[in-house]
Amino acid sequence: MIILSIFFFITAILYSSVGFGGGSTYLALMLIWDIPYYIFPIIALFCNIIVVSGNSINYIKSGNLNVKLLTPYLFGSIPFAFIGASISIEKELFEILLFFVLFIAGIFLLIESKSFNENQIKLKQIPKILSIFVGSIIGFVSGIVGIGGGIFLSPFLFLMKAGYPKHIVTSASLFILINSIFGVTGQLTKDTVFNEFLNYWPLFLSVFIGGQIGNFLNIKFLSNKTLTLITSLLVIFVAIRMGFKILP
Repeated sequence: MIILSIFFFITAILYSSVGFGGGSTYLALMLIWDIPYYIFPIIALFCNIIVVSGNSINYIKSGNLNVKLLTPYLFGSIPFAFIGASISIEKELFEILLFFVLFIAGIFLLIESKSFNENQIKLKQIPKILSIFVGSIIGFVSGIVGIGGGIFLSPFLFLMKAGYPKHIVTSASLFILINSIFGVTGQLTKDTVFNEFLNYWPLFLSVFIGGQIGNFLNIKFLSNKTLTLITSLLVIFVAIRMGFKILP
C-alpha cells in the first residue's frame, strides 16, 4: 500500500497541476497492483473528488468559470454518468475498456499540449445539441470505468476552440467534480463493500496532499503546456504497461 500511495501521490500532483483528477491513472495503477476490480471505480472517483475540489474552488475564485460553456455538457453527462456507474460489467471487459479509454485519453492530452502554442484563439460556437450529445457519451463511458471525464472534455473543447484556455480548464475541473459525485452515487447502487472501501484511506490522504502541491505548481512554476505534455506521456506509459498485463 505504501508504494501504491506514492504513485497515487505523484499522479495527483501531475493531474491537479493541469486541472484534472487523475481517475484514469488511479484505475490503471490499481489494476497493476491487483486491487479487487469491483472496488476500482468508487476509489478512483472519490480520489477525483478530493483532488479537483481544491482546483475548482481556486479557478472559480479567480473568475474563470464560464457557465454558458459548461452547462450543456453537464446537462448531458450527469444522468448518463449515474447510469453508467450503476452498470456492472465483467472484469475482462472492464480491463479492455479501461485500456482503450486510457490510451485514447493519453493521445487526447498529447494533442491538447499543442494547443497551448496558440497565442490568439478565434472562438467557435458549438451547437447545444452537439454539446449535450458529447457530454452524454463522455458521462456514460466515464461512469462505467470510474473517471470524471474531463480528460476527454478538455481536449475536445480545445480542438473545437470552444473557449479560452482558462475557461476550458475550469470547465474540465468542475465537469470532473460533478460527474465524479454522480458516478459515486451510481456505484453505491451496486454491491460495493463500504468497509473495504475505507481500508484504502492512505490513498485518499496521498491524493489530497498531492492535489494541493499540484495546484501550487500550476499557479507558481511550470507552464500548462509542459505539465500537460508530462501528464500525457504518463497516461500513455501506464496504458501500455497495463496492456502488457491484460494480454494473454
